Amino acid sequence: MEILSPYNLIIVASIIIIISFLFNGISKKTNIPSVLMLIILGIILKYVLEFIGEGNIDFFASLEILGIIGLIMIVLEAALELKLKREKLVPILKSMSIALIGLVASAWVVAEILFHFIDGMTKTSAWLYATPLSVLSSAIIIPSVSGLSEAKKEFHIYESTFSDIMGIMMFYFLTGNLNPAKEAGNGVASFAGNIGLTIVISIIASYAIILIFQQIKSQAKQFLLIAVLLLLYALGKKLHLSSLIIILIFGLIIANMNLFFGGFLSKYLNKERAEQIYHELHIITLETAFVVRTFFFVIFGITIVLSSLFSITVALTSLLIIASIYLIRFIILRVFFGSDILPQLFIAPRGLITILLFYAIPEEAQITTFDSGILLFVIIGTSLIMTAAMIKDKHKMKTLLDELDDEIDTWDKLNDETKNEEEGEEIPTTVTLNLSKKNKDASEDPLNR
Repeated sequence: MEILSPYNLIIVASIIIIISFLFNGISKKTNIPSVLMLIILGIILKYVLEFIGEGNIDFFASLEILGIIGLIMIVLEAALELKLKREKLVPILKSMSIALIGLVASAWVVAEILFHFIDGMTKTSAWLYATPLSVLSSAIIIPSVSGLSEAKKEFHIYESTFSDIMGIMMFYFLTGNLNPAKEAGNGVASFAGNIGLTIVISIIASYAIILIFQQIKSQAKQFLLIAVLLLLYALGKKLHLSSLIIILIFGLIIANMNLFFGGFLSKYLNKERAEQIYHELHIITLETAFVVRTFFFVIFGITIVLSSLFSITVALTSLLIIASIYLIRFIILRVFFGSDILPQLFIAPRGLITILLFYAIPEEAQITTFDSGILLFVIIGTSLIMTAAMIKDKHKMKTLLDELDDEIDTWDKLNDETKNEEEGEEIPTTVTLNLSKKNKDASEDPLNR
């Protein structure tokens, strides 16, 4: 019997999805990113395939396709969550600024590290290799921050989404300027024009899609909508546009229809049908992103060469990169948020975008002496650091809630006793002061302002 028969592949794929669902449950309870567990599952499958004599299968083509679809779904998923309101303008701009400064500063420092530690590395190639290592992973962050306060969760969704988009734009800007004869000024002007053109096309396409799809009465139109978005993304790439902006703007417009269909445009919007499209798309996007993310990280685990992790050069270079990531992040968060930077400081994992951009480095810029183990080391290292920080924060919050419960119980008990002596006597001073202090601390949280 053929080991990799269609039925066996269906069985394996189904089991992987079920296991991934269980990993999500474990992640919520332990704060260990499900992505890490999926990578480990992939490594186990790699050894299973080698044991049964099927270890020579080339997974790189499927990894790239899954990465692209996963990227689109993750950005769309994040965009559908973003509500554009006047009171959200400052948090959005702050998150965007932090993402941009962090991306550029990290890329610069990491490029210097790679240039000095990797033989044969040029300045141009160093920047191309550094950019993927400087992009936050929304694929890891967004599912992992659900337990944080609303303000902190929002900050991480905004920051990681902007980091993904700006990181990809920066990477393709660098690849577009590989030719040393090309003038830098022309390159910047061309890049700015590219962004402007992409935004205009995105807005027109988004309005057209919503107005057309609200007229379609068929119930089975969500995957048609996703197919249209994938088509626009692929055509944009062929035309050298920043295609991810198309996905982001469409998600923002359909998630904020009251804002974008105001005035005379409101008469063209069938609000009931448009909202139905939004809710159905939101569900399908969540489900699709889950499945694609699952197979992407499992296949990535299968392609990993673990022996590279035991290289002294890989370990030293990776540790320097990780240290630079958190040092830069510490400085930026201190400037923007003051002292309240935990656990945000340690929520900076690298993941899907890092892997996807790494495999997209043009052949003329590739350096054979660069060990892909650095990539794996940084991804695992930043994920483990985030895990430890989230677990500690969860324990801290549980302790705080327990203390508040104890103080409330004490207040109730003392209040009952004082009522027997004198009706309406004040709350005991010590309890009042403690509760007031905690309320004051909470109100002074910069992220809640």
